[in-house]
Amino acid sequence: MTTETTRLADMANAIRALSMDAVQAANSGHPGMPMGMADVATVLFDEYLKFDPAAPHWDDRDRFVLSAGHGSMLIYSLLHLTGYARPTMDDIRNFRQLGSPCAGHPENFLLDGVECTTGPLGQGLAMAVGMAIAERHLNAKHGDDLVDHRTWVIAGDGCLMEGINHEAVGLAGHLGLGRMIVLWDDNNITIDGSVELSSSEDVEARYRASKWHTVRCDGHDPADIRRALDEAIADPRPSLVACKTVIGKGAPNKQGTSATHGAPLGAEEIEAARKELGWSAEPFVIPDDIAAAWKKTGERGAAAREAWHQRYEADKDRAEAYEASTTLPGADAGAVLQDYIRGLVAEPKKVATRKASEMALGPLTEAFPNMIGGSADLTGSNNTKTKSTGPITVDNYDGSYVYYGIREFGMAAAMNGMALHGGIAPYGGTFLIFSDYCRNAVRLSALQQVGVTYVFTHDSIGLGEDGPTHQPVEQVMSLRLIPNLNVMRPCDTIETAECWAIALANAHTPSVLALSRQNLPQLRGDGDADWAPLKNMSAMGAYRLKSAEAARKVVLIATGSEVALACDVAKALEADGIGADVVSMPCMELFEAQDASYKQDVVPDTVLRVSIEAGTTLGWERFTHGGSVANGLNIGLDRFGASAPAEQLFERFGFTVDAIVPQIKAKLGE
Repeated sequence: MTTETTRLADMANAIRALSMDAVQAANSGHPGMPMGMADVATVLFDEYLKFDPAAPHWDDRDRFVLSAGHGSMLIYSLLHLTGYARPTMDDIRNFRQLGSPCAGHPENFLLDGVECTTGPLGQGLAMAVGMAIAERHLNAKHGDDLVDHRTWVIAGDGCLMEGINHEAVGLAGHLGLGRMIVLWDDNNITIDGSVELSSSEDVEARYRASKWHTVRCDGHDPADIRRALDEAIADPRPSLVACKTVIGKGAPNKQGTSATHGAPLGAEEIEAARKELGWSAEPFVIPDDIAAAWKKTGERGAAAREAWHQRYEADKDRAEAYEASTTLPGADAGAVLQDYIRGLVAEPKKVATRKASEMALGPLTEAFPNMIGGSADLTGSNNTKTKSTGPITVDNYDGSYVYYGIREFGMAAAMNGMALHGGIAPYGGTFLIFSDYCRNAVRLSALQQVGVTYVFTHDSIGLGEDGPTHQPVEQVMSLRLIPNLNVMRPCDTIETAECWAIALANAHTPSVLALSRQNLPQLRGDGDADWAPLKNMSAMGAYRLKSAEAARKVVLIATGSEVALACDVAKALEADGIGADVVSMPCMELFEAQDASYKQDVVPDTVLRVSIEAGTTLGWERFTHGGSVANGLNIGLDRFGASAPAEQLFERFGFTVDAIVPQIKAKLGE
C-alpha cells in the first residue's frame, strides 16, 4: 500500500474503532454501517467536502446529510475527528446515554455539523432535496461568489426503499439539482437479512429513469471512490454513487451479515476486529499521527471560508442585498400585514379561509421574496400561489414557487430541508386529509425546531361532495398531539392574517393552517381598528370574541368555520335570557401557553363550557370538563362524514342552531 493509501486506511479505521467501541459501551446501536462506509466518508471529508469546524454555520459550507441515521456513530466520529467543539470523546463514550449529544440518531439541535435530524429512513435524502433547491435558488439570486456549495448524502438500502425516496428522487431529477450527490451504501443488507429477501428492483435504472446520473465504485478503494465522485461532480444531473461496501467491514466473523446491522459486535468480535484492522490502541483512544491527519482534514476548509468572507465584505451593496434576502420574515410579517388588516376592518370580506390565506400571502410574498411556496398538485385549491411567486424550474431557479406534483410527503420533507439550509421561509399546501401522508415530516419539523408553514385546506365536512375519503374528521386533533407544533384553525379573514403573522414569527416552531373550502363571514373588525398597532388576538390562542349580554351561564368555544355557528347559537340563547360568551380558539397550543389567570378569565370553569368543532371531540375535555361545573358539552363529529353539499352535511350531523341549543338547555336544566 502507498503512503497515501495507508494514511486514508488508518483514518477510516479510526471511524471503525470509535463506532464499534461506542456501540459496545452503550450495548446498543448500529456499528455495521459506519464501519462499512468509513472509507467513503474519509475520502469525502478529506478531499471533497467544503466545511470548517471552526465556523459550523458558515453559509456557503457544503451540506452533509447522513440519511441512514441509524449509523449515527459515523457522523459523531467524523465531527469529533475533524475538530468540531462537540462531540468530545466523553460525549462519544456516553453514546446513547442521557445527557450526551450523541443520541441514538443524529439530532440537528444537539450538535453543530448535524444538518438535520435523521433516522426515519428516506427523510434525510428528501430533506437534502430541499437543501439543494435552496442552494440553487439563492445562487440564482446572488451568483457563485456567495452561493456555491453542494449537498452530499449518505443513504442506505432502507432509505432507497422507502416510498418517500421515489417522491424525492423524482422531484430532484425534474428540477435538475446537479449539485446534489447521494452516496448509496450498497451493502445488500437490511435488518432482516439480505436485500433479496424483500427487493429485486434495479435501483440505478430507477434513478436514471428519473433523470439522475448514476455511477458505481468499490467503496473500499480510495482511488475508485475518487473516480466516481469526480464523475458525479462533472455531470450536470443529480448523481447516485453506488458504493459497493461490506457492512461491518473489519469484523472478520460478522462482516457482510445482518449481525452487524443493529447490535453490538461483542467483546470477542471487537478483539478480532482490532487484529484484522491492525488497530492496537485502547478503546476511545486515537493514535497521535492519525488524530493529526484528521485535524489537518478539519482545517482544510478554513481558506475557502476566509476567501468567501473576503468576497462578501468586498462589496457592501451586494452584502446588504444578500443579508436582506436571506433574513427570515420574523416579527416583520405582522407589521407588513397591518395595512391589509385595517383594510379588512374597513371593508369586511366573506370568503373561505383558504382564499383569505391567499389574500394575506399577497403582501407577504411581495415583501419577503425568500418565502418559497408550493403545493402538492393543488395550487388552485390551496390558493398558495400569488402574483409575486413565479415557478422554480430547471431553467429558472430564481422563482419562489415549487410545483411539487402529487408528492405530499416529499414536499413536507423538502420544506424541512429548505428551512434547515437557511435563508428560506418555506410553506406548502395540500388538503388537510392528506396531512396523514406527510405526518412524519410534520413531526420532524417540530422535532427539528424549524419554522415551516403547512397550508392544509378543505378542513372539515364543509368540503362537501368529495365525501368521507376527503373529509378530515380526526386530523386537526391528531396534529395537535405533536409537541412544538402550532395548529391554527382561523375563523375569518382577520384571524387568517393573524395566523400567518404568528407562523412567520416563529422560526423554531412549525405551524399548520387548517383552512376552509366554504365561505365564512368576517366576524372580527369591531374595535380592532382602535389598536395602534393592531393587536394580534389570535396570538393568545383563544380570546373572547363576544361577551354575554344576559347573566353568563355558558361559554361557547369554537374554531374555524364553527365560530360563526357559535355566534348564532349565542344569539339564540340570549333571546331566551341565557347569557353566552363566544370564545374563538384558533390555536390550542398558544392558549395553553398563557398564564392561568388569562385562561380562567377566557374559559372560566364556573360556568358550562361547550366546544363546537366539526371534528372528533376527543381532546376537548381539557377545556370543557373539570372545575365547579364538572361536565361540559362537546359538539363534534366522532364518525366519518358523507358525500353531499356542505349545508346538508352540517344539518345532517347536528351543526345547526336548532340542534345545539336544546342540548345546551338540557345541560343547564332549562
